[in-house]
Amino acid sequence: MTKDKVLIFDTTLRDGEQSPGATMTHAEKLEIAELLDDMGVDIIEAGFPIASEGDFNAVSEIAKRSKRATICGLARANYKDIDRCWEAVKHAGSPRIHTFIGTSPLHRAIPNLDMDQMAERIHDTVTHARNLCDNVQWSPMDATRTEWDYLCRVVEIAIKAGATTINIPDTVGYTAPAESAELIHKLIATVPGADDVIFATHCHNDLGMATANSLAAVIGGARQIECTINGLGERAGNTALEEVVMALKIRGDIMPYETGIDTRKIMNISRRVATVSGFAVQFNKAIVGKNAFAHESGIHQDGMLKNAETFEIMRPEDVGLSGTSLPLGKHSGRAALRAKLAELGFDLADNQLNDVFVRFKDLADRKKEVFDDDLMALVYQNDSGEDRVKLKSLRVVCGTEGPQEADMVLEIDGTDVKTSATGDGPVDATFNAVKALFPHGARLQLYQVQAVTEGTDAQATVMVRMEEEGRIATGQSADTDTVVASAKAYINAINRLLVRREHSSPGYDTKGVSYKDN
Repeated sequence: MTKDKVLIFDTTLRDGEQSPGATMTHAEKLEIAELLDDMGVDIIEAGFPIASEGDFNAVSEIAKRSKRATICGLARANYKDIDRCWEAVKHAGSPRIHTFIGTSPLHRAIPNLDMDQMAERIHDTVTHARNLCDNVQWSPMDATRTEWDYLCRVVEIAIKAGATTINIPDTVGYTAPAESAELIHKLIATVPGADDVIFATHCHNDLGMATANSLAAVIGGARQIECTINGLGERAGNTALEEVVMALKIRGDIMPYETGIDTRKIMNISRRVATVSGFAVQFNKAIVGKNAFAHESGIHQDGMLKNAETFEIMRPEDVGLSGTSLPLGKHSGRAALRAKLAELGFDLADNQLNDVFVRFKDLADRKKEVFDDDLMALVYQNDSGEDRVKLKSLRVVCGTEGPQEADMVLEIDGTDVKTSATGDGPVDATFNAVKALFPHGARLQLYQVQAVTEGTDAQATVMVRMEEEGRIATGQSADTDTVVASAKAYINAINRLLVRREHSSPGYDTKGVSYKDN
């Protein structure tokens, strides 16, 4: 390993999964591990093998499937844990055992060990791990609250016992960046043998400084950062992989180091982890939040239209997005509105734009977000054009015995046409009937039903989102009959796509940048 490289150690599948409610299934853990490996993560901490049979099986299978990454398992400072960990990771092309023990006064009190007894246990367990595996990582849990002299002593013991990586955890997120850098620097300068091992940092985000502390540790001499996708982890979470990787990439002037991460795959794995863990990414989260590359302020939008570097320090394409988003709202100006309308295929004269802008501002004061369909409605506000496709009648047959059937009559361009279709449920049969009567290549992206009133006779609002050659349109309808509401929403979306065909070019994503699944 060259000194100018920082290893990325991802613990999403171990520390990240310890977030209450974030437990992943066996298949999900295998999927995330494959994505991490493909992205270029150096070390994947796949789990805590002694914790459960399921965790052992997941770590073992990940080890067998790994292609490039070192696969690591966690073990407490006892032989049973370490043996179980080795049984799980030994199948990897590059296995690692990570063993730890709490060294601060608070943590020494838990097993009721004095300093000498703990030092002896560290020596014995690290030695045992090294006899099994030539790649051993050791961590003094709560290192940042451990007495300096004792921390130096136990780090030296671990190195002499065969540890190849010394991880210094800020277990409770207590440290500040200056302290983080100084601690790593002093350990490397003080502890005998420190030059022969890699120092790592594992920072928690209790005070919101995990990423800053990790980067400071790198400046202090650490060459491995422990992190998780989306900063997932215990309590307030961990250092976020996407944040440290992009910071290292962008601020090479003060941190001239590199990683092997393919940053273009960040957004994909961020969304997948959010889905399988159930932990949604906050909108204003750095790098991967929905608003990270979105600009609503009129001043910002005008600057972005002239030169994206005015308000973006990185390209959205660098993390796997298709481009910047300029969502329209009450703070937006004429420049952004004109640009958006042009993308939708409308070239308005100044007086027309001013008229639409006045109505847009009025609408934006009443809505949190203005969508493309809203803008088109504003442009067509005085247009007497009618929908090409209309629902005339619908009758469905459903129940426990399938297939379900839908008898439908549509009015298309003034002519009534009818058909019968089957499907896997009444809604599927209904959509199949529409497609039979009005063939199209649009793909259903979203189907959502929400009851807006109470009781068994509740009125249901159905929203449908469809995509055709990059064009996206939404349709919505409400009815006490959910299937009827579904049919009307589906047809509504088709009518809007027909308008899009006339006013926008294929390949343009009219919904915005890359949040089609939000």
